[in-house]
Amino acid sequence: MERHGDEIEISPEEASNIPRKPHLVRYVLAVSLLMAVVAMSLVWIIPALN
Repeated sequence: MERHGDEIEISPEEASNIPRKPHLVRYVLAVSLLMAVVAMSLVWIIPALN
């Protein structure tokens, strides 16, 4: 970000606000989906064994 008098100039990277780790969201969603499937499977399987 550079200041020229009353104007502020920012780079395209700063303006686009792209996350630095774009694949992190994908991994968080994958892990949470896996945890939800495991939890729901346990809730279904454990009572069926009794």
